[in-house]
Amino acid sequence: MSEKKGTILSGMRPTGKLHMGNMFGALDNWVKLQDEYDCFFCVVDWHALTTSYEETGNIKDSINEMVLDWLSCGIDPEKAVIFKQSDVKAHAELHLLLSMLTPLSWLERIPTYKEQLKQIEGRNLATYGFLGYPLLQAADILLYKANAVPVGEDQAPHIEFTREIARRVNYLYGQTIFPEPATILNEYKIVPGLDNRKMSKSYDNVIEISIHPEEIPGRVRMMITDPGRIRKNDPGNPEICSIFAFHRIFNPPGLGNIEVSCRGGEIGCVECKKDLSSWIQKYLEPVYSKRRELEKDPQKIRHILEEGKKKAEKVAEGTMEEIRSAMGLG
Repeated sequence: MSEKKGTILSGMRPTGKLHMGNMFGALDNWVKLQDEYDCFFCVVDWHALTTSYEETGNIKDSINEMVLDWLSCGIDPEKAVIFKQSDVKAHAELHLLLSMLTPLSWLERIPTYKEQLKQIEGRNLATYGFLGYPLLQAADILLYKANAVPVGEDQAPHIEFTREIARRVNYLYGQTIFPEPATILNEYKIVPGLDNRKMSKSYDNVIEISIHPEEIPGRVRMMITDPGRIRKNDPGNPEICSIFAFHRIFNPPGLGNIEVSCRGGEIGCVECKKDLSSWIQKYLEPVYSKRRELEKDPQKIRHILEEGKKKAEKVAEGTMEEIRSAMGLG
């Protein structure tokens, strides 16, 4: 790889086709970063087991669907290393070694641990895998000596935890083995769903990246608008409207006019939705077309992941030689 700003590691759990929350929450940022950094983009299939260890039947197909979405959005295997976590066994070895020196209290205080225990119902999450997944995430990052990690705001504590692990390793063994990765926050903190909550598959309120353009208007019509606006010419409040939130993303130049027209009752919600639909269709058309083209070659994803595995393994093994030696195992 050429000289760039540094190294980035980021990943996603394979849970099927991605949606626009994934696109604006991560993928668009990844596309920009791959020109600035040496990027490792990882399909974190072991992480998928932390909450879905009882339901694993769709993981294999989800990997293929997710990588197709990555490529159709502009992730380039010539610019970035695209690979599967479980293909590089060093992730598991480093996770094991780091678990020997990680205080339990560090894991228990991570905010997302307690939050997800409350939010995810119907599953037994009293497992080490769930408690320890931030440590596996830290191993993913440190294995490639990443200087930075692009994440949403909710994941920022995980990167701080990773920095603590790096400092602990470097202190215990008297040498700088791991850099302390910086946090790169994504531009969009929360992408709203059709119901104005955070876009999430668990809420069934998503627009998939791979949606057929002709289906977009129907999905947009489902979006919740200002409930206080009964008639077309009633003054609206765009700040509580899903449509306006999406105009912020897809139509920034026209945002001011839309806000004025909405507050003045000059544009109805139906017309506003039609306008938004055309903007989304225009934005997603090249993504949809590229995905259809990629689907013509069923072996392409397998080949990309195999090549990515080779590149990732080479970097990972160099790191493992250092840490084994530092811990007296080399």
